[in-house]
Amino acid sequence: MLSGKIAVVTGGTREAGRGIALQLGEAGATVYVTGRSSRQNQQTGRPETIEETAEMVTARGGVGISVQVDHSQPDTGRSNCPPFLIPTSNTRKHPNMWDGPWSP
Repeated sequence: MLSGKIAVVTGGTREAGRGIALQLGEAGATVYVTGRSSRQNQQTGRPETIEETAEMVTARGGVGISVQVDHSQPDTGRSNCPPFLIPTSNTRKHPNMWDGPWSP
């Protein structure tokens, strides 16, 4: 159903974010799972990781890709983000999107 489509799920390590990522994976989407909790960075103190969610997405038939990024900090993770995850001056903003300063 979503084969060939790309989805970005923020906060994909637990609760609603993880559930959304898994459902998108079941539908065949490529899912970029973003968040702070990573196997390489255990500073959050949470057992769940973005890598674990990405693996679960892949196991359900999608393609799971983990990207460690703190979306509340504009400069974190930019080097490992695909270009479509980095806002530009012409990015259309959702009303709930963080609207801090960016320098693409």
